Amino acid sequence: MKHLIRIISLIVGLATSGAIGFRFLTGAPWVECFFLSVITLTTVGSREPVPLDDAGMVFVMLFLVSGLGVFTYSGYQLGYLIVNAGMRQLLEARRMHRKISQLEGHFIVCGLGRVGTVICRYFSERKRPFVVIEQNGEMLSGECADKQWLYIQGDATDDGVLRQAGIARARALTSVLPTDGDNLYVVLSARMLNNRLQIVARASEERARNKLKRAGADRVISLYNSGAIKMARFMLHPSIEDFIEIADESGADLEVADVQISHKSPWIGKALRDTDLSERGVMIIAIRRTGGERLMPPPGDCVIHAGDSLFAFGSTQAVNHMIEHTDLPTDAP
Repeated sequence: MKHLIRIISLIVGLATSGAIGFRFLTGAPWVECFFLSVITLTTVGSREPVPLDDAGMVFVMLFLVSGLGVFTYSGYQLGYLIVNAGMRQLLEARRMHRKISQLEGHFIVCGLGRVGTVICRYFSERKRPFVVIEQNGEMLSGECADKQWLYIQGDATDDGVLRQAGIARARALTSVLPTDGDNLYVVLSARMLNNRLQIVARASEERARNKLKRAGADRVISLYNSGAIKMARFMLHPSIEDFIEIADESGADLEVADVQISHKSPWIGKALRDTDLSERGVMIIAIRRTGGERLMPPPGDCVIHAGDSLFAFGSTQAVNHMIEHTDLPTDAP
């Protein structure tokens, strides 16, 4: 934008300088002087300014050379801006595609409306990898580009776009598109492409909940219901809700996470009391075995096995540290 303003300023300034010169040399009215300046600068030359003495001819020659230089510079700058913008978009698309292709166990957010933006900020604050799918280019440039969020501009209901977002390697997907019909289509497509994917969908109407679940959604959230339930919790348990709100506002976010124990986890074969999780500020409030058995709360002598799901409660930093170290080799310190 600065280059464009500079080019326009140069052309306007040169035309004004020419008008002043013709006014000084010929004494013609200002309108005629500007007319002569423009037709001379553009080399149209419908008529010559008269009378012209030697000084006038020298001025016109210098004016034409200056105009040729300005137009040459302006053309070069405009071409550079156009080519450079196209190259930037191409390089940005390639960089985005390369980063997305390297993701694994990430989250996919379909829709960047008010709800989608809040979800993305939540992931970003907790440094969780995610990809945004949105059709509106202005919303993407306004939110994702400035915050360096990974994104794909396209239709989330398109299987090709979902594959481009790495749905086969993704951990979970949320669809928060404006209409229940679009969310239903995304859920159905996502479930067909990855039957292990955790899918959370938004329902605007209550009657869409069953359809979304049948299509393959693991969780269906109604914003009206969830908001009403939270208001009821404030009424029933004000102390607990106030504690969580105070913790959130102070920056010490509390979080509950479902941590999957892989075969590389350093905690396999250890009892809960023998781990350092409590020292790190993480409390295991429940364990779900691969066979479906649930231990809540788990005893201290409960041994952790590969494939277990540990429901961890603690600060965001402590829970994130636990997740990051889940896949370390068993002999890691």
